[in-house]
Amino acid sequence: MRSGGLAIERLDLETRPRSDPPANKSRKPSESLCRSESLATLICYANDVTDTLAQAPTRPRRAPLAEQSTELRLAVMRLARRIRQERADTELSATQYAALAWTATEGPLTPGRLAELERVTPPSMNRTVNCLVDSGLLVREGSPDDGRKVLLRTTDEGEAIVRETRRRRDAWLAKRFAALSPDERDTLAAATDILRRLTDQ
Repeated sequence: MRSGGLAIERLDLETRPRSDPPANKSRKPSESLCRSESLATLICYANDVTDTLAQAPTRPRRAPLAEQSTELRLAVMRLARRIRQERADTELSATQYAALAWTATEGPLTPGRLAELERVTPPSMNRTVNCLVDSGLLVREGSPDDGRKVLLRTTDEGEAIVRETRRRRDAWLAKRFAALSPDERDTLAAATDILRRLTDQ
């Protein structure tokens, strides 16, 4: 009878409906909220980084040496052309005024020395000097040390033209310099020495 009872008891255990394992408890509301806030913070940070990179100034591309040389040449030529327009005598060519200015500053000069300063051939400078002499802006004189040598000297009228032309050109440049920032003026001051070295080579 006992064995029958054990069998019934075992059968009862086997046929008894098993209870499902306890379901996972849902996450706490505070845990979900914290994760949502962390995700939102990460998205905002990513957006801020993207905006910062978009607004950051791009580094200027370094131009090749040939391109830099071309840009410099064009800029110098345009500036020189504009400055040459500021002159007291509009009848003088740029070459004639340059010869007159050299003579006023370094004179008296021989025609050969004047040609060296302007880096032109002596025959070309002789034609320029003839025009200036005929205009009464230069005179030829004999050298006190060597009677065979001819010296060129500016006349009072030639001196006056050089002074007035320089005054106008300095005033034109000074007006533009005043509109620049201090850093830009410092940059141009440094560039002046570099340009002077280039012209002396």
